[in-house]
Amino acid sequence: MSIRIALENPPEFYTNLDIIRGQVVLSLSRPEQIGGIIVKLEGEAKSALGVPADGSGTGIAQKERTPTGDVIYENHKILYKVTQAFPDEKTNALPQPYVLAAGQHRFPFQFKFPFNNACGDPVAMAKLGGLSGAGGIASGAGLFGLGGIRVMDGTKQLMYRHVTKTLPPSFTGFPGQCEIRYYVKVTIQRPGIFKENWRMQAGLKFLPIEPPRPPKSNHEAYARRPFAFRPRSPRTNAPSKKRSSFFSGWGGSSNAASSSAPTTADVKLTTEPEVPPSIEMSARLPHPAIITCNQPVPLRLIAKKLAGSDAEVYLTSIQIDLIGQTEVRCYDLINTETSRWVIVSRQGLSIPVSRFGDPVGTEVVLPNDIWCNQPLPNTVMPSFVTCNLSREYQLEVKLGLSWGKPLVSSSSHAAAAATSLFGRSNKHEGADLPQEIHLPLHFSSIEVYSGIAPPAALVEAMKQGKKKRPQTQPARPATSSSAEAGPSTAPQQPPALPPRTNTVTAQAPVMGTTGAAVGVVYPPSDPLYPPQLAPGETEPPYDDAPPSYDEAMAEVMGGPVIPDGAPRPAYSGVTNENEPSTLPAGGNEKS
Repeated sequence: MSIRIALENPPEFYTNLDIIRGQVVLSLSRPEQIGGIIVKLEGEAKSALGVPADGSGTGIAQKERTPTGDVIYENHKILYKVTQAFPDEKTNALPQPYVLAAGQHRFPFQFKFPFNNACGDPVAMAKLGGLSGAGGIASGAGLFGLGGIRVMDGTKQLMYRHVTKTLPPSFTGFPGQCEIRYYVKVTIQRPGIFKENWRMQAGLKFLPIEPPRPPKSNHEAYARRPFAFRPRSPRTNAPSKKRSSFFSGWGGSSNAASSSAPTTADVKLTTEPEVPPSIEMSARLPHPAIITCNQPVPLRLIAKKLAGSDAEVYLTSIQIDLIGQTEVRCYDLINTETSRWVIVSRQGLSIPVSRFGDPVGTEVVLPNDIWCNQPLPNTVMPSFVTCNLSREYQLEVKLGLSWGKPLVSSSSHAAAAATSLFGRSNKHEGADLPQEIHLPLHFSSIEVYSGIAPPAALVEAMKQGKKKRPQTQPARPATSSSAEAGPSTAPQQPPALPPRTNTVTAQAPVMGTTGAAVGVVYPPSDPLYPPQLAPGETEPPYDDAPPSYDEAMAEVMGGPVIPDGAPRPAYSGVTNENEPSTLPAGGNEKS
């Protein structure tokens, strides 16, 4: 016996609205009785954190701790879809159990990736496991519901705190602490008490579509910092003293030695010290600050002259770092992990920033040839927020600036030229060495998008949905008396207070014969924590939800976001999607 999951034209990664098709290939060496073949599309966001020794201030009760070293776990089922590949409509009328002959058998299946995570819907999670009774997934016939299909206990998800967001990307990198994985799982049920079910799973990579981008504008987000070099000490105009050799004392004339000594008249101190240059460096990104996976950073560097100095300033080095902060949450415990990617690192540059004769206020835009051809590494995932994990990014630009043209030779060659076996060389004697300064520019918050643009039809549907949304506070009509009287000197009335959430409007809805409001749609509520109703109310009032991708739109959308066969950007958030989980055994739940 062997089980294999054969996916149809699998891409490098899947995204929202993609249809995943495949077959369960079952090879039997002898006839076997089969009760059913169940295929599940699952996504899990796992986290595990150790409880401090004292546990003070964590809010974790002693009974909630696990015996495996005081480590607590959270396992969010961000994606959970179930289908029955066998028996289907054609074989459902056959007598059970079904007997499959020896040989190879193929059972097709199909799923569609949704927009948002599943664990954020308390009603759907309560139906799993048969908590809510009729209408749930587990309400079918059989011992475990749905004709004998064993589904996960959704009531465990009700113990966690959830957010409804777009599905997060596949993610590993912190072994034993957190991971996000997606699977296709197959369970072949075998009737009989002492017969074990056959199981198989295949890992997937997932990268979500990006949210709708704001319209392009000329606004920019910037990080700027002014700086000034230290003033140099004044130099003398005295001629340099001639060095005497080791053998000059043997037979050398005293006149030559006396002529080499400077006189008092030759020493002239400079009375006016040189004005040090002062420049403001600014790094700019389009506002809002958004960068895209597998694309260069849209960065601009601008230098502005602040002081009236004729000195020249050069850019000698640049380094652009992307800093990712992953927040891991487990109940009331929070841990932040920091990752760093070096996008560009260049040394030994000599790019002029301030030239001789430039007036004060002159701005110089530095050429972007250094970083415009350097895309982000394929290990950078987009920013995301899910129930127990989140990823945020920062951008840091480090600049090296030099007062005076930097030396062409390297530091080792310069040191070798400055010293010799019999003393110091006078190659750079009398000239001021370049003064260098290192300047950091920091963007505290930026967004990283996946680069998978949403379909135009989806963006248009979101706009239409916003237009159709009713106004919470109607405009107050102007009375005829106030319009005809013109401007009045009487004190004006204060503006009306904004409407409170979870409150009904002044206009009562039309009531039907059953006492329920007609034409009013109410959102689902948590069955364990029903909303408080006012006297006479039979349904909770409607509360406007924030704009996001709606699952109803996902059902309407026909084709996938990326057409079949079209190239997809590189993404390597998971090194091996089929490797075993790195979290301890306490974080693995059966589904």
